[in-house]
Amino acid sequence: MADRGWRLAEGVSLSGRNTFRVEARAERLADVHDPAALPALFSEPWAQFAPLLVLGEGSNVLLAGDVPGLTLCLTRARITLVEDGPDSALVEADAGVAWNDLVHWSLGRGLCGLENLVLIPGTAGAAPIQNIGAYGVEVGEFVDSVQAFDRETLRLREFEREDCRFGYRDSVFKREGDALIVTVLRLRLPKRRAVNTAYAGVAEELAAMGIEGPPGHRQVAEAIARLRTRKLPHPALLGNAGSFFKNPVVEAGQAVALAAAHPGLPVFPGPSASTRKLSAAWLIEQAGWKGFREGDAGVAAQHALVLVNHGRASGAALLALAERIAASVQARFGVPLEPEPRIVGGRFDPGRAQGG
Repeated sequence: MADRGWRLAEGVSLSGRNTFRVEARAERLADVHDPAALPALFSEPWAQFAPLLVLGEGSNVLLAGDVPGLTLCLTRARITLVEDGPDSALVEADAGVAWNDLVHWSLGRGLCGLENLVLIPGTAGAAPIQNIGAYGVEVGEFVDSVQAFDRETLRLREFEREDCRFGYRDSVFKREGDALIVTVLRLRLPKRRAVNTAYAGVAEELAAMGIEGPPGHRQVAEAIARLRTRKLPHPALLGNAGSFFKNPVVEAGQAVALAAAHPGLPVFPGPSASTRKLSAAWLIEQAGWKGFREGDAGVAAQHALVLVNHGRASGAALLALAERIAASVQARFGVPLEPEPRIVGGRFDPGRAQGG
């Protein structure tokens, strides 16, 4: 049989393709190893108007039920050095590249900037969608361009950095939903850049490692990897999708009032001068949820932001727990919480929760 660029199967279990490790079945699953085949795939009559889920490592998704329509996995995983200049390099990564592999590939070639984003699960294709960020750095500041498949025109499109409309855990690709499928990520990475160790715990971890003087980029990556390993349960050992809730953004006045009423509440600069970002983890912990468990659905003992599957929890049970947490934080602090992962097969509605 001729290679069509994809392999198709029906009624496939996705339990091994999501880091929560919940059971759900895909009506149709297409593993695509050649993005050039996407126009032909979406010209198939059954695919033209089918609901679509693009799945990378399944590290930013909660499957609350079976997945109708088409589940698409882009499997090509090449990293290419496109340009190598005196001050920076242009790096191209296929959507299927594991993000952490890309971080270490860049550091191994003397490129910097991604060290604070080490150990973030997921793929390079997912990184610009969510504008992933950690420890004071977001991927959007390094994006040169993104190639994406447009389902409406059945063509591959190029998006320059300004076209991506990056925001806090946001981008045009997230806002357009299933209409755009990221196929290639291009990053402009510097060869010299001051390290960012301002985020809480980083400098202390470097000191504990015995680092004297200004740290190198690989040393910062090692420190952050140690911090993440201690704070976040590994999905291979305990099913989870990392931080489940976004840090809420509120008006500056509300943040001041909350901090006065609740001493110890961490408050950070917001995306604009009139806003502030609050610590969702602190709010959830103060509401009593850290370490909570009901059946096999629970909250990690290490970090209140992380929902966990202790074994056989369903996606629906984890969604219901998330709704209860958000409802209790809203009731106590007047602050709404939004989930970070995409909810598939269900809808996040804290109003359904009864009590906390």
